Amino acid sequence: MKALQYVAVGQPPVVREVPTPEPGPGEVRLRITAAGACHSDSFVMGLSEAEYTAFGYPLPMTLGHEGVGVVDALGEGATGIEVGEAVAVYGPQGCGRCHSCAQGIENYCPHAAALGIRPPGLGRDGAMAEYMIATDPRLLIPLGDLDPSATVALTDAGLTPYHAIKGSLDLLVPGSVAVVIGVGGLGHMAVQLLRTLTSATVVALDISQSKLDFAREVGAHHAFLSDDQAAAHIAEAVGPGPVAAVFDFVTNPPVMDIVRSLSGPRTDLVLVGAGVVETTVGLLGQPYGSRIRAPYWGSRPELMEVFELARTGQLAVETETFSLDEGPEAYRRLHDGELRGRAVVVP
Repeated sequence: MKALQYVAVGQPPVVREVPTPEPGPGEVRLRITAAGACHSDSFVMGLSEAEYTAFGYPLPMTLGHEGVGVVDALGEGATGIEVGEAVAVYGPQGCGRCHSCAQGIENYCPHAAALGIRPPGLGRDGAMAEYMIATDPRLLIPLGDLDPSATVALTDAGLTPYHAIKGSLDLLVPGSVAVVIGVGGLGHMAVQLLRTLTSATVVALDISQSKLDFAREVGAHHAFLSDDQAAAHIAEAVGPGPVAAVFDFVTNPPVMDIVRSLSGPRTDLVLVGAGVVETTVGLLGQPYGSRIRAPYWGSRPELMEVFELARTGQLAVETETFSLDEGPEAYRRLHDGELRGRAVVVP
């Protein structure tokens, strides 16, 4: 079969012929119908050799932690699912047995790292291939009549901002203001979700004027350049005072300066981007009652909820499709910021 693999550190991914995998006991093989390209993949491919080794990722590795497909074969003992069923892969799997996993909150399984359990495409072979292996039927969410290409990015680009926003719903009351920084694959989902789930005024920030136009198209009430005048522009548009929540899909030091400028008592600072920043915390080091969170992906029940929003027309991903052979070009355009929304590879 064909697979898009990361073969050498620092080099672009390549399409290769590899053996078609066979499902082991309890496993499920999927015929992939769509796979999503994500900035997390770009982050991994940007690691130095020492950093990549420290993460413990294999080489070669088939990319793709966003995947949907059709059940193609069942390993011995795999039950609860039928050959021919359309499903989506839940990526951040855990041990399946602890308190968090029992609630479907496998993204916060405390045992996954020690057990060597890694998401597909982020430590083991993923969905950028004609076939892939799911390690357990519980990780496969029914897709129903949803279109694979239009749905696959919801498994991360939809789920991650949904999970992030749900943690701040207590603050996003009528009259509140929510700010989204970075209107890319996840950010344009966040704008839509804030409009659907809350009555807050939604403000988008980005360094690109075209992305600001995009933000308005998908529902932002206001959109401004992400610079040192952002706080002043927001205050002029919605009035003085702190915002209720800031959802940062970039997370770097310059953006953190903007985040701090928007913070006040009880502001949620939600850092979703893969970057690392430093800030001062504590009773006298941050506004009273403010919270700093770094949410990771989302739960299995939340993914089902995201699918329902898509099924009822309340959430849609802006996508551009590529063939598997065009996969390297999809990642190049992702890395260079040339995509309006999300890149989807269709084998």
